[in-house]
Amino acid sequence: MTDWDTVRRLAMDLPDTTEAVSWGTPHWRVHGKGFVWDRPLRKNELAALELDEQPEPVLGARVEDEATKLALIAEDPSVFFTTPHFDDFSAILVWLDRIPQRRLEELVTEAWFAVAPANLAQAWLQEHPD
Repeated sequence: MTDWDTVRRLAMDLPDTTEAVSWGTPHWRVHGKGFVWDRPLRKNELAALELDEQPEPVLGARVEDEATKLALIAEDPSVFFTTPHFDDFSAILVWLDRIPQRRLEELVTEAWFAVAPANLAQAWLQEHPD
């Protein structure tokens, strides 16, 4: 099981990452661009998901593009989902309590790559060839 401390550690281990509070929840950024964040569901999103209340924590994460988002949802809809609020936006929602830690590590890193400046991403890849 994963938690916000795990997300924080994974995000802060990446270069030039900062943590901020946005809308009262943690948000991790690289060079001012958000890549993962705590994303409480809004009333209209709960309704779209046919839920009365949010059953567990939700992580928002940037993805490379809309196709990647749809592929993640198809891969495991019990973990990955979206709401109409995120239509045409390259971000995925994740039930934090359901994602395996190894998959979370990949997701956070991929989210960082989705928004990190190219030179910073290239430097990180050179330091971490595998």
